[in-house]
Amino acid sequence: PEGKSAPGGHELDADYWEIVGRSPAGGVDNVLNVESNSDVMYQNRHLWIRGENMSKILKVRHATIKAFRDHYYDRDYVEVTPPTMVQCQVEGGSTLFKFDYFGEEAYLTQSSQLYLETCIPALGNVYCIAQSYRAESSHTRRHLSEFTHIEGELPFITFDQLLEALEDLVCDTAQRIMDSKYGQLVLDLHPEFKVPQRPFKRMDYREAIAYCKEHDIKKEDGTYFEFGDDIPEAPERKMTDMIGEPILLCRFPKAMKAFYMQPDLADPIVTESVDLLLPNVGEIIGGSMRIYDENELYAGFMREGISPDNYYWYVDQRKYGTTPHGGYGLGLERYLMWLLNSNNVRETCLYPRTADRCKP
Repeated sequence: PEGKSAPGGHELDADYWEIVGRSPAGGVDNVLNVESNSDVMYQNRHLWIRGENMSKILKVRHATIKAFRDHYYDRDYVEVTPPTMVQCQVEGGSTLFKFDYFGEEAYLTQSSQLYLETCIPALGNVYCIAQSYRAESSHTRRHLSEFTHIEGELPFITFDQLLEALEDLVCDTAQRIMDSKYGQLVLDLHPEFKVPQRPFKRMDYREAIAYCKEHDIKKEDGTYFEFGDDIPEAPERKMTDMIGEPILLCRFPKAMKAFYMQPDLADPIVTESVDLLLPNVGEIIGGSMRIYDENELYAGFMREGISPDNYYWYVDQRKYGTTPHGGYGLGLERYLMWLLNSNNVRETCLYPRTADRCKP
């Protein structure tokens, strides 16, 4: 028609055509349309992904995974494939999916970090792209029960070098995507997207607590956050959006972090830990320097009430030659939320698994 053009400027002039696969009258629109609620859309996810926007999101997801692998390859990381059926916890026992493994209790992995650490003496810088699982009954816009976890471990680094590696990972990967043939799809979905500038803003946990007080960001009960409090998603995102740039939030209290995180030598009640916060999403990366002294590691087990028996292989990494090292985990779906300005992580994966959905 006059004033209209075909997508990409390509017109098709056919002298013969044939319908290969027929649909019922009305087609997919009878099942899914702009008025469908979210339950209907996720119940019919297999049809939803045929839509133009979902097709673009999944293509960008494909390009993003390739960009991460290219980033790692060009920086001499070695990709490994750790197991996802395990007998130890990484992020706390309350979020483990348990199952019977031929008569023994086992879990779906929360993170491949511990296995990546075992690869450092043999391979140097290592990474993996694998599924991780969290059995937490969370219904926020950035939580999934199963997600794609991009994790890296680096030997012979300092905490500052770890922060620089995170900046490099996020910015270099984003630039690779934008320079590829899929960059236009990113702009179709997020016209204002720009690769962030380095260095990112550094902010200690103590400074974040002070910022929340100064800007009247409170807990649900109306009180202010104090040292030792976890800052949940909503106030964390409010702070991030107010600052309006990527934040490397550092040095969380030892009492609220995992057993393996290295204490800060200058301030031992906090750890050399970091969360990367991005506007519109909040946390997309969690990382830290790892304890590499055997006695300190045993103290971490005791503090968290964890039996070291199933971790003998992890302890051996400290017993038979060790090195300062650090690492991180990045949630791919959250990275895509930021890249594409999506409202929910469920939009950035193929078939989302959440606390209330395990189908189709």
